[in-house]
Amino acid sequence: MDNAPNERAAPADPAEPVGTAGTADTPDTPDTVARADGLHRQYGRGNRAVAALRGVSARFAAGTFTAVMGPSGSGKTTLLHCLAGMDRPDRGTVWWGDTEIGTLPERRLARLRRENVGFVFQGFNLMPAMTAAQNVELPGRLAGHRPERHQVREALARVGLAGCERQRPATLSGGQQQRVAIARALVARPRVLFADEPTGALDRATGQDVLTLLRRGVDHDGQTCVMVTHDPTAAAYADRVLLLADGRLVDELHHPTPDRVAHALTLAGTPG
Repeated sequence: MDNAPNERAAPADPAEPVGTAGTADTPDTPDTVARADGLHRQYGRGNRAVAALRGVSARFAAGTFTAVMGPSGSGKTTLLHCLAGMDRPDRGTVWWGDTEIGTLPERRLARLRRENVGFVFQGFNLMPAMTAAQNVELPGRLAGHRPERHQVREALARVGLAGCERQRPATLSGGQQQRVAIARALVARPRVLFADEPTGALDRATGQDVLTLLRRGVDHDGQTCVMVTHDPTAAAYADRVLLLADGRLVDELHHPTPDRVAHALTLAGTPG
């Protein structure tokens, strides 16, 4: 992706203090929709134990776009999964609004996740035998509250796929399939949209279209978006970038540009 996203003024300093990510003793503001306080997550035991998260804290305000970056093994995807209620930290807490989700029974958590969270994967995860409309409505059907047809049409129209309701994934381009996945995540109007490398399987131009779509959802619909990416240009579509290394939050950039993000990655010793 060579082209820079929307132009925004960047501060003179290439990196900003880490502390602005928020800590457990920082009070929430009314528009905080999700937060992580002191998350630790370890996989395996003994000599094979891997510490994926080491005390990560962050807050996410309504109507903001946050990119999470770091090298392979830095903990970025683990953080995303913990924030989305798809994984549970060993220590620390995750909050959606004023609800601490770590203490919830699995059934209650699953219901809240359906109501509050949308997730977009790199691999689209569409059902090949289903039409675009059927894929969009599938999570609601499984949860027992199938969306109305007009809601499905509106969700597809929002991502530029009006008229494609009856097409199956095999007849759609990669970019169009990712748009279906985004529509599926947004049809229930979740409070937070989590995206794990949403442009990783797309070409440069199509990836830019998807990023513009995510940015528009934040700017025009007040959507909150948290995206994992390895690409500085993709990260520059966000309002801020959280940089992880070795399971720790090591930097935070506001008003990112591709050059500032790449510079911060270099300073952190994590090029690319």
